[in-house]
Amino acid sequence: MRLLTLPTLSLLIALPVQAVERPLSLPAQVILGSQSDDQNQQPLTRSVLSDAELSRQQLGANVSEPLQRLPGILALNRQNYAQDLQISSRGFGARAAFGVRGVRLVQDGIPLTMPDGQGQPALFDLDALQRLEVLRGPLTTLYGNASGGIIQGFSSEAPFHPTLNSRSAVGSDGLWRSRLRYGAQHGDLNINANIARLHTDGYRDHSQTRRDSANLRLGWDIDDVSSLTLLLNSLDQPNTRDPLGLSAEQLRQDRRQAVSQSQTFNTRKSVRHQQAGLNYQRRLGNDDQLTLMAYGGERFVQQYLGFAGAGEFAGGGVVELDRRFGGVELGWQRSSQVFGRPVELAAGLTYDYQGEQRDGFVNDNGHKGQRKRDEFNRVDSQEAYLISTWQLAPRWQLTAGLRHSRIQFDSDDDFFADGQDDSGKVRYQRSNPAAGLSWQWTPQLSLYGALGQGFETPTFQELAYRPSGSGLNFALKPSLSRNAELGMKWRHASGYLDLALFESRVRDEIVPGENQVGTERSTFTNAGRSTRRGLELALEQQFEHGLRGYLAYTWLQARFDRYRRTDGSDLSGRDLPGTARQSLYAELAWQPAAQGFSTAVELQALSQRYASDDNQAKAPGYAVFNWRAGYRQALGGWLLEPFLRIDNLADRDYIGSLIINAAGARYYEPAPGRQWLAGVGLEYQWR
Repeated sequence: MRLLTLPTLSLLIALPVQAVERPLSLPAQVILGSQSDDQNQQPLTRSVLSDAELSRQQLGANVSEPLQRLPGILALNRQNYAQDLQISSRGFGARAAFGVRGVRLVQDGIPLTMPDGQGQPALFDLDALQRLEVLRGPLTTLYGNASGGIIQGFSSEAPFHPTLNSRSAVGSDGLWRSRLRYGAQHGDLNINANIARLHTDGYRDHSQTRRDSANLRLGWDIDDVSSLTLLLNSLDQPNTRDPLGLSAEQLRQDRRQAVSQSQTFNTRKSVRHQQAGLNYQRRLGNDDQLTLMAYGGERFVQQYLGFAGAGEFAGGGVVELDRRFGGVELGWQRSSQVFGRPVELAAGLTYDYQGEQRDGFVNDNGHKGQRKRDEFNRVDSQEAYLISTWQLAPRWQLTAGLRHSRIQFDSDDDFFADGQDDSGKVRYQRSNPAAGLSWQWTPQLSLYGALGQGFETPTFQELAYRPSGSGLNFALKPSLSRNAELGMKWRHASGYLDLALFESRVRDEIVPGENQVGTERSTFTNAGRSTRRGLELALEQQFEHGLRGYLAYTWLQARFDRYRRTDGSDLSGRDLPGTARQSLYAELAWQPAAQGFSTAVELQALSQRYASDDNQAKAPGYAVFNWRAGYRQALGGWLLEPFLRIDNLADRDYIGSLIINAAGARYYEPAPGRQWLAGVGLEYQWR
């Protein structure tokens, strides 16, 4: 990699630096944070949610709330905080039974996705975000392992005057959440801090949750050319109950029930997470910019599963993960000219580490019993990237890049009671190119196309069990993808339209496999080949009298092209489970001019989804309506914002999310019926 990168960097650094009249920006430079205000020029699909859209008469606790309104993104609240949200992008990540797979998560340049590719959406600090950006398309593969899409949050700058903001909400099933936030600029120091607590009894039995979070952002303008940002995040979620999935028969009997195993084994999960990140940026005299990012943290998880796990090769029904993680990135960026045309270049080196002590114990009817697993797992990730955006002509822009990744998984087995040493290691190495070309047909309309190659390694959770025997499943291979996209973007003073056509061909798709006899633990395997192709449409239009309409539509065909299971069954031609052929979000909002009142009606619809690779089990399609209203009133130095929300107005029964290939055919996680939420925000600013 050194032979590839260093001469290239030396050549680029030697390029003459000249003043650029209109500086360009790289598309979604995740770590460097370089963003273009002109989205039309970027050859990828980029959706931006503002702070108003992030907090629009919603609970404000789950990133699925704003994401569900975007095309190409399937963001589902499982009503089960023990398993987190389900988020997929163009079908990537649809198989995830826990955490987020296939989609990279980032906030303020600090990754919320671990080096093995698993992300935790609960770590997003939604209370402090100025905007949330969601990126799709071949160019996202330039940002490393499991980057089938990118979700990145950007925190807002603190207000100039000291401001105290509180927001509380209550709702159905014992739900309540309170948040307190402080922000101010004290000289060159910018401070944003918040704490929050969420509690719910849950829609289903045995699903009580308490979640506490605290976040601090300190920004320091050191001088005119350099700045430093410090981020501190903490999450504590003790003894979150897990009702487990339901079979079709259990769903018909009582959709709110928890299965008997959840009571017998007292299924639950506790999480403690602390993380710190530092981002230093400095602009040099020749207008180069250097960025140094470093982060680190610890995460402890204890989970009681719905089985004993006492068999010969079982790893236990109680899992404890004690993780330490961290990383560093050095990035360089330059605005220059080549052959008289503006060029922006970026290059960087990254190193990420994840070390995890994994212990397993027998689940003795809800109590921790005999030890069944004792191992230390480690991931080392080293990457180098080079990306360039070149203004070929006044209306033509080329973006191209290459990222080389080397990821190594090591496991040291210290459990010898079973008479085996299951230690081992495996290394994955890949270079992924991508390129995109955009043409500004008119000032309002641009067309673009892009090609790229990506890859996705299995996570340690997916490597955790072999189909037979004990130890990690090192036979599991990374999936490789080739991606293409054509699109158009139209912008107007009263609205916009985005349209994208895409196709991804994947080799060695990672899918949930068959469960080991005598256990209910999840194993994973590689399917032969699969294809995803589809269409995304987003349309917004402002009408007279304060009316605004918005529509997001996705058509997705995701299929196994070649997939023969170990039992000999041929599943070629079947749909990928967890993906919906069609999804729709529509909204009609009304906000009278010069008044603080606003209201809207929302429509959310999904077509049927399969729950198993053989497509024998499925969740029917559905369409539900929601309604929201809010009011904003200034009273002296105070700002008052009451709001009300009702979801599923018609009280429809439908399946919210699926557990793909679940043991015992317990695939289904039902969505709530009619739900209400009421809250009030209060803000005071000292002047």
